[in-house]
Amino acid sequence: MKISLGPIYFYWSKQQVFDFYQQIAQSSVDVVYLGEVVCSKRHELRLDDWLQIAQQLSAAGKEVVLSTLTLIEADSELKRLKKICNNQNYGVEANDFSAINLLTKDCTPFVIGPSVNVYNTASLNYLAKQGLRRWCYPVELSKDTLLDIVNNKHNALEVEVFAYGQLPLAFSARCFTARAYDLPKDDCQYKCIDHQQGMLLSTKEDQSFLIMNGIQTLSSDVQNLVCELDEMKKIGVDVIRISPQVESTNQIIDVFRDRIDQKNTSQEAFNILAQLSDNKQRDGYWHNQEGMKGVTLAVEQL
Repeated sequence: MKISLGPIYFYWSKQQVFDFYQQIAQSSVDVVYLGEVVCSKRHELRLDDWLQIAQQLSAAGKEVVLSTLTLIEADSELKRLKKICNNQNYGVEANDFSAINLLTKDCTPFVIGPSVNVYNTASLNYLAKQGLRRWCYPVELSKDTLLDIVNNKHNALEVEVFAYGQLPLAFSARCFTARAYDLPKDDCQYKCIDHQQGMLLSTKEDQSFLIMNGIQTLSSDVQNLVCELDEMKKIGVDVIRISPQVESTNQIIDVFRDRIDQKNTSQEAFNILAQLSDNKQRDGYWHNQEGMKGVTLAVEQL
């Protein structure tokens, strides 16, 4: 089982991003997804910068995949999408069907990210014939649904599961961060960069609920499926995905690597991860319950 590192969802400075991936180059991660997937107005890094990082990671032995925007709203964004899809050196993660359309026209092998709503075997097998080689399972579906799909999928199709991080729940044409500052979306003043982990939204009872991140909504709690890795192996999961964190990403990768290699127990791995984050650990969706629930023994003991 391989470990992947998903794209950075938050808006970080250029130097912070470069420093982050210098550390990742030394990690045990196998696959790295690079690029802006949330908002094209985030201009700290241009495509050439991402390609420079890609070269460094490739030299370190990582498989690099360029990720596309999840919501295409302008011609300029479509032009950038075409450049990414037409690159000759790296794989592409399609995060919407405009990217899938471009890639299938050129018969280019591609990956589907968790934001693309593909929920059944028939759709997957059709896309596999069009060039799909790896599919990241939608975060809101359960292990039972995954098992049913895996048992009937195209044999060559790899399966990836979002195993750790704030869950990417929704995207909107409205920018929630700009709205919080009473600014129009077209004049947002790039406020996202002031919130390296997004803006926390709490309930009236002062319970953490969601993270507002520009046009994206994430869970405030962290999905943590480290206790489920043995079962994932049995199901046939090929890759588990970790979402980049402001702190401790390399340590998180190491914990998952040790669990895959049977160097720690599920309980030990879970306890370490719980100490590395102030966020509550959840696995409800995986168990066909509300995503906010933690239903494994390790979670209940926390």
